Amino acid sequence: MSQETPISKTQRKKEVQALQELGAELVALTEEQLATLELPERLRDAVLEARRITTHEARRRQLQYVGKLMRGVDPGPLRAALEAWRARARGHTALARRAERWRERLLAEPGALAELLAEHPRADARRLRVLVRNALAERSAMRPPRSYRALYRALRALLEEKRDS
Repeated sequence: MSQETPISKTQRKKEVQALQELGAELVALTEEQLATLELPERLRDAVLEARRITTHEARRRQLQYVGKLMRGVDPGPLRAALEAWRARARGHTALARRAERWRERLLAEPGALAELLAEHPRADARRLRVLVRNALAERSAMRPPRSYRALYRALRALLEEKRDS
């Protein structure tokens, strides 16, 4: 005869707050992301309405309503989808930072290109060499950074190719 201990009022409030925060994250999603989620129609409508509202207090009440509707939904799949999107975004950010670091190294260190080519043997060495040379010339001549940006795009494509293979 084991009796379950009742959930404390504080615990219930924390759970409700977590659902409201999850609802606020749903409001912040893009249209495409929201379309991929399986949400009850009332919840989807409430999320879309919350996006439309700009007045602070009205938006706060609408977000509370979204949180209330969230109580009837299993938050597990929603949290998993949000975490997957966050992980993908972190991966893109990390890739962009790596490309930026390589670009700065290529422009600062003469031997960095050889290191990059050793790490990425399928890279177009001639194109990278030309982009580095042109980016350095643009920088010294105070011209618009056209080759600087092209070098970044080439490095990012190279790093994406390696990541995907």
